[in-house]
Amino acid sequence: MNIIRGSNLSFEPASHEDPNDPGVLKKILLHREELIKGNIQMINWAHMPVGKAFSAHYHESMQEVFIIISGKAEIEIDSQKETLEKGDAVVIPEKAVHIMKNVSTIPVEYIAIGITERQGGKTVNVYV
Repeated sequence: MNIIRGSNLSFEPASHEDPNDPGVLKKILLHREELIKGNIQMINWAHMPVGKAFSAHYHESMQEVFIIISGKAEIEIDSQKETLEKGDAVVIPEKAVHIMKNVSTIPVEYIAIGITERQGGKTVNVYV
């Protein structure tokens, strides 16, 4: 599990901007070396209501990246637990069983990006 804490990152001018008077700033969450080489399988905007969680599952051939936009979530990846907040990102490896639960008083909104080296990215539910 790779957690990126947005609060620990600084904004910098985007590469296409005048560094002395930028029109937009960026925080670099991940570099390409930190991701598998592959194709984008999906980009989803996800909404998790208060008190809800998604089912434990893994992807046979897909890495996922979640970027938290609002709320606070507890994520467990292969028995490792972390709390994610607005601005945080997490990289979930292929075949890693994961579950995430909203632990805040507002909905958790997040972007989910799936990257696969092969065709597919089949999801396998894990029943506990």
